Amino acid sequence: MRVAVVDIGTNSTRLLIADVGDDGGLEERRRESIVTRLGAKVDATGRLQDDAMQRVFDTLARFRELIDEHGVTHTTAVLTSAVRDAANGPRFAAIVRERYDLDARTIGGDEEAALTFAGATSERPDRGEELLVVDIGGGSTEFVTGCEGSVDFHVSTQAGVVRQTERHIAHDPPRPEEVDRLRREVAQIIRDNVPPEQRARVALGIAVAGTATSCAAIELGLHPYDRALVHGHVLRRAVCADILDRLARLTDAERRDVTGLQPDRAPTIVAGVAMLLEVIDAFGLDAIEVSEHDILRGAALRLAANTAAGGKDGRTSESSRP
Repeated sequence: MRVAVVDIGTNSTRLLIADVGDDGGLEERRRESIVTRLGAKVDATGRLQDDAMQRVFDTLARFRELIDEHGVTHTTAVLTSAVRDAANGPRFAAIVRERYDLDARTIGGDEEAALTFAGATSERPDRGEELLVVDIGGGSTEFVTGCEGSVDFHVSTQAGVVRQTERHIAHDPPRPEEVDRLRREVAQIIRDNVPPEQRARVALGIAVAGTATSCAAIELGLHPYDRALVHGHVLRRAVCADILDRLARLTDAERRDVTGLQPDRAPTIVAGVAMLLEVIDAFGLDAIEVSEHDILRGAALRLAANTAAGGKDGRTSESSRP
C-alpha cells in the first residue's frame, strides 16, 4: 500500500510518501523537509504565532498536492512539541485536519519516542547491543534505549534547538558564555531525566533529525545533500566539537553559506550541535551514528500495520482516500 506521513514539528514540517509491502518492507517514493519554525516564541508566550502557523499552512498546501499526485491511499499526520505546549495547539490541529484533509493528531512525548525508535531500528540487525536513539527536535528531545525492536526506557524532555536558542542565545555570533549556559542546562536536563544506570548500559548511539544530519553533511562537505551518504555516517565527538567551535564563531549570515548546512537551519544549529555534544558526553560515547530513519518511517510502518489489521490503535490517526 502507498502511505503518506506528515510530521509537523517545532522546527520543521516534513513529508514521507512510501510503499509498504506485506512483509513490512518500506520503499520511499518522496521525502520533503521544510524549516517552518512553528515553535518560534512558544516557550516565551505559550502560543503558536500567526506567521509561524501560516508558514506551516503554506507547506501543507504543497504537501497535499504531492500526496494526491502520488496516489496515496492512507495518510497519517503527527503534531509534536510546539503544538503540545501551545494554548492554541488544539485549534491549529483542527485547521490542519479540516483544511488539508489530513488525519492530524497531537501525540505525546512518549509516543513520539516510541515511533522514532521503531523507525531508527527498523532495518538494523539485532546484535543484542543496548542502543540509544536520540531525536533532537525544535522544542523537545527524545531519548529511547533498548535492543532492536524492544524499548527498555524512553523519555521526552523539554529541550530543543528552538527552545534553547531562544532561552540562551541573544547575540550574533553567540557569545561563549551563552553557549556554555546552554550546554550546562542541557547537561542538567539529561541528568535529571535519564538515570545513570540507563546511560551506562548504552553501547551505541543513533541520532536522527536535522542537527545530526546537518553535522554529517557539513563534515562530508555535501552540496547538494545526499541522504545515502548521510545515513549511517559516524560522527566522532572531536568532529562535533570542531563543528560547534566553527559555527559558533560565525554570524547567522555566514552560517548560511556553510557547505552542507541548510540555510534555514543556521539560526538554531549552534544550539543543536551543543546539545548533540552533551548527549555524546552524558552517555559516555566516543561517536554517534547518524540515521535518516526516524519518526516518519516509524509512523509509516505503524500506519501500514494498522491498516492491514483493519483498525486503529488509538495512537496514530489514519484515513483512506478514494
